[in-house]
Amino acid sequence: MRRAAVLLPVLLIGVWAAVDWPSVRGGTARLASADPWWLLLAVLLTCLGWVAAAVVRQGSIPDRLPTGLLIASQFAAGAANHVLPASVGAHAVTLRFYRSQGIPLARATASIALYSLAKPIAKIPVLLAFVLAFPDMLELGALVPDDGTLLLITACLVAGPAAAALLVTLVRPLRRPVLALVRTALSDARVLHTRPSRVLALWGGSAATPVLQGCVIAAVGASLGLPLSWAQVVFAFLAAGTAVGAVPAPGGIGPVDAALVLAMTAFGAPLGLATATVIGYRVLTVWVPLLPGALVLSALVQREVL
Repeated sequence: MRRAAVLLPVLLIGVWAAVDWPSVRGGTARLASADPWWLLLAVLLTCLGWVAAAVVRQGSIPDRLPTGLLIASQFAAGAANHVLPASVGAHAVTLRFYRSQGIPLARATASIALYSLAKPIAKIPVLLAFVLAFPDMLELGALVPDDGTLLLITACLVAGPAAAALLVTLVRPLRRPVLALVRTALSDARVLHTRPSRVLALWGGSAATPVLQGCVIAAVGASLGLPLSWAQVVFAFLAAGTAVGAVPAPGGIGPVDAALVLAMTAFGAPLGLATATVIGYRVLTVWVPLLPGALVLSALVQREVL
C-alpha cells in the first residue's frame, strides 16, 4: 500500500496534465517570450509563498515543528492542493504531517481550523490598507455580486453552521468528538495568543501570503508588458479572491482566474494581455512546481513522514 501511495501523486499529475495540456502548452509559449529577469523574481516570490505557508502553519499550533520537514510538507501540500478542491489536498497532507510528529488528532484538526479561519480574516486589514492608500481602486464594481448572488451567499453562510449544529445535536456519536475539537481549538488559540512569536507567525504570515501571491502575478505581468502598477495587480488579486474565493475549485483555478482577468481589465489592461498574465501565473505557480511537489510528496510518504 505504501508503494502504491508513493506512485499515486505522480499518476494524478500525469492524468491532470493530459486533460489540461492545451493550457500548459499555451501558457508556456507565452512565458517563452517574457522578460526572464521578471520571471526569475516571480519564481523567488513563489518560493517565499511556501515559506510563508510554513510560517502560518507553525503559528497555528503550540508544538514546535521541524523547520525543514515543515517547509517540505507545505511544498508537497501545494501539489495535492491543485488536484483536490477547497484546499482538501493541502489539509490532508498537513494533517498527516502533524500526526507523524506525534500531535494528537484533536489538536491537529484544531490547528487546521484556526489556519483556515485566520486566512480570510487577515485579508480584511490588507484590503482596507490598499483602499486607504489607493482610494481610486474602488472602481471595481464589476466584481461586486448581484443581489441574487449575495442572497445565495448569505443563505449558504447561515445554512452551513445551522446544518452542522443540527447534525451534532441529532447524531450522538458526533457530539463528543466535535465538542472535544471545539474545546481543544479554544484552548490552543488562547495559548497561542499568549506567545508573541506565534501571533506574529499566524497573523503576519496570513496577511503576507495573499500579498506575495499578488506580487507573483505582478511580476509575471511586468515580464509580459502589462500596463498596470503593482498596487493595481495586487489589489485586483485580493478583490478577485475575496469575491469568488469561496467557490470550491482545485487550487482556486477557474473562478478566481476569471475574476482576476475581469478586475485587471477594469483597471484598463487589454483583455488578451490580462488573460496571458493569468495563464502565465498559473503555469509558473501550478505546473512548474507540480511535478517536483509530487515527487517530494512521494518521498515524504516513502520516509513515513506522511
